[in-house]
Amino acid sequence: MVVIMDAADRQRRRPRVTRSPADPTKSGTSPLARWADLRDFTPARVALGRAGNGMPTAAHLAFQADHAQARDAVHAALDVPGVQADLAEASFANVAVHSAAPDRRTFLLRPDLGRRLRLADRAILPETPGAMLFVICDGLSATGVRRHAVPLLARVIPALTGACPIAPVVVAEQGRVALGDEIGELMRADAVAVLIGERPGLSSPDSLGVYLTWRPRIGRSDAERNCISNIRPEGMAIEAAADKLLWLIRAMWRMRLTGIDLKDDQPALSSPHRGLTDDSGKSGQGPA
Repeated sequence: MVVIMDAADRQRRRPRVTRSPADPTKSGTSPLARWADLRDFTPARVALGRAGNGMPTAAHLAFQADHAQARDAVHAALDVPGVQADLAEASFANVAVHSAAPDRRTFLLRPDLGRRLRLADRAILPETPGAMLFVICDGLSATGVRRHAVPLLARVIPALTGACPIAPVVVAEQGRVALGDEIGELMRADAVAVLIGERPGLSSPDSLGVYLTWRPRIGRSDAERNCISNIRPEGMAIEAAADKLLWLIRAMWRMRLTGIDLKDDQPALSSPHRGLTDDSGKSGQGPA
């Protein structure tokens, strides 16, 4: 039997759905409430709501504020004397240099100049054969460098003391990641870790990254580095980043390489700050 219904009949026979108020503890939570719950787990812009065809005023103003904060981080100048004072307070010898980019505008427009050292600064770099070198670069967020670079080194360098030579920390203004290759080559370091401000996001204007390179020299590619990213309170904490960097340095000395051939197999429950010693307490292989 075929039953034919008109539109009115179909509407009358449609089952009624009773909707209860949104309750996060019940499975019947409305889609809007479920979206709003995501705010507890991510800084991403979710469940903003809408006003007609646009965003609510509060969400629009928050976006503009975060965007301005990110732009400020990109254009901010690194407080080199302040960084050097913090390093001196931690008893870390240091030297300040400048890339070939003479100012911030040139640095942003000419990335190649940020990868090379200013000629006048080559003579002030001490030779430290076989040493572990740390270079602090402003990169694209001087804010992230100022907040997190020295606290990270304060956890890493003492853990390496006595296990391998430590070169004076180099503070490089208007620098890119590859600037560490030239600095490391001139200082004859066996390895370099570049601590650099990462490109800001709308929720992360103060992120620090670390790039580790074995036997630095001009022409090294990104495939020959290991990277630790998103070091900041809302991302990877300083303690966790220090533990990860120490693990990578220990593995680097042992294998004498970095990059795609150095896999990050660190156990999840690795003991923090073990320097260059392995799990048995024996010293790992030192610099070549």
